[in-house]
Amino acid sequence: MTSFGGTDLVDWNLAVATATRITRPGPEVSRDEARAIVAELRRHAAAAEEHVRGYTGLDAGDVDTPVLVVDRPGWVRANVAGFREVLQPLMARMRERRSAMPGGSALTMVGSKVTGVEVGMLLSFLSSRVLGQYETFAPPTPQLPGGEGPGAGRLLLVAPNIVHVERELDVHPHDFRLWVCLHEETHRTQFTAVPWLRDHLESEIQAFLGEADVDPATLVERVRQAFQSVTGQRGGDEGEKAAKEATKEAAGDEGEAEAAKESAREPGGGGGPGIVDLVQTPRQREILDRLTAVMSLLEGHADYVMDGVGPAVVPTVAEIREKFTRRRQTGAGRLDRALRRLLGMDAKLRQYRDGERFVRTAVESVGMSGFNRVWTSPNTLPTKEEIAHPEQWVARMRPGAA
Repeated sequence: MTSFGGTDLVDWNLAVATATRITRPGPEVSRDEARAIVAELRRHAAAAEEHVRGYTGLDAGDVDTPVLVVDRPGWVRANVAGFREVLQPLMARMRERRSAMPGGSALTMVGSKVTGVEVGMLLSFLSSRVLGQYETFAPPTPQLPGGEGPGAGRLLLVAPNIVHVERELDVHPHDFRLWVCLHEETHRTQFTAVPWLRDHLESEIQAFLGEADVDPATLVERVRQAFQSVTGQRGGDEGEKAAKEATKEAAGDEGEAEAAKESAREPGGGGGPGIVDLVQTPRQREILDRLTAVMSLLEGHADYVMDGVGPAVVPTVAEIREKFTRRRQTGAGRLDRALRRLLGMDAKLRQYRDGERFVRTAVESVGMSGFNRVWTSPNTLPTKEEIAHPEQWVARMRPGAA
């Protein structure tokens, strides 16, 4: 992996090293089974592409994006690359601000090690939960290939997690793997068939971050509190030992390692504030509402499509949906608490539920082709209010509506 350097407020190399060291490999499978699973996921991803395009009417043309079947450390590396790319302007501003403080450079170096360990611990936790993802922000590298053209990125399928969940739910492996690929392929189609979507999302994120006027120490402390809501629940001895060893190996400094160990030991069960608590301006709140709406649309659309295509190609889709929904509602508690702490909102579950209801209501009202007007431009995306009240979006899209 490319060396990221050590001057950021987060030591990204150390985050990857920590996550890689403490992440468990996943369920036991033989070498032959692993090869067969990877091959099947690749076949399902290719099949899902045609199913999704046929059902949605969205056409990505000749845009070609790779399908990467990865393990948990592979997912971590891909997401660190994406996070670093998106957060680079904010990190540069905060680095400049801190360097102007007395002793700021030393504080940044030590603090980045501590925060790097905590980011790594959170990524380790998340890497065992995510089934798949369309990653579009990280620039392509030999280690992380991506497609060319607007919206091009790479489709990640996390094989150990897919196998773990299919066994946990006791569902048909072939059907479950195709069902997951339908959801993730829908995300790939959204970005490749709607060439302005990726740049629009990045622009909104950068506009939100650009409004931030936060003391670096305050931001790092908020991030630490958010991450500790997960790391404090991991089982302290194992996490503490792994964090100390990873920090010593990557940082090579006993004092910094001890600081990271103390950080990992702190309890994480408190109700500390999240990053969105730093939102202070009406402008930031407006941007956050728009981001919430578009993420609800994307997640809800993927859920709607995977279940819409499902009956024709996934014989046990009803059983899978029932069991998976029950698991999502009851089994993702720690993940959701961490995301709420970090983002200040019930991000995922609410996005799936409200977004799917928005898409379903819109399609029932105006058909799939009428719904697809949502992809015309940023102006036709639903607002947060319209996600909750789909009939308002339908009325706004009618010809002649003001």
